[in-house]
Amino acid sequence: MLTRLTPVVALVLLSGCALTKGEQYHNETLAAIQASESNFSNKMESLSLQINNQNDYIESLEAQIDTLDRELATFKDEIMAEVKIKNKPVVIPAPAPVKATPTHQIVLGEVEKVTIDAIKQSFDARVDTGAATSSLNAVDIEEFERNGKNWVRFHLSDGETPLTDENWIESPILRYVKIRQSTNEEVERRAVIELWVKLGKLHEKAQFTLADRSQMSHPVLLGREFIRDIAVVDVSKKYIHTDVQK
Repeated sequence: MLTRLTPVVALVLLSGCALTKGEQYHNETLAAIQASESNFSNKMESLSLQINNQNDYIESLEAQIDTLDRELATFKDEIMAEVKIKNKPVVIPAPAPVKATPTHQIVLGEVEKVTIDAIKQSFDARVDTGAATSSLNAVDIEEFERNGKNWVRFHLSDGETPLTDENWIESPILRYVKIRQSTNEEVERRAVIELWVKLGKLHEKAQFTLADRSQMSHPVLLGREFIRDIAVVDVSKKYIHTDVQK
């Protein structure tokens, strides 16, 4: 009987020993896995911390770059402002033309030489007390807009002086007038401008209508509005003030 039980007991003991070693191995394996997981988690946390620190550093660098960009832009603006101030030309205003004192002691001939300040050219002008307004023989008339106002560009033609880009006259349009031709019933609309003109010692700002005077003998006509309270006209004389003007 005892002899029969001996193998069974030995088998049981061997099984228990095998189970004990298996559990030990399993526990050691679990511990190793847990240690690896813990080590991996620690490394991940360390890497995450490093990334956060690098992100903070990058943000700090970007903020510094923005500050430097603003300081550079301000510096450029200051430099450009100084350059503009240094390079700004000194503008010396031209003296305003001195108007002659109104007097009837000035006598004008029927025809006089007048100088148009805008182009510094002289033209024959007929002094006509029968005409209310003064007029110019304007050709190549072009109206345009400047700073929201109506302007006109034209040549003042005497039939001899070449018409070039150097003798364009430009002026704001003061108003328009309607002129009825004496030869027919047609009404013509003309622009009115204002120019400084010199006649002898007279230096006056006068208003002119722009008209085609090519059929007339003189490119400039001075009417009553120009000579009123300034001078009288002696139709028997011409070019009284030509020598004075020169």
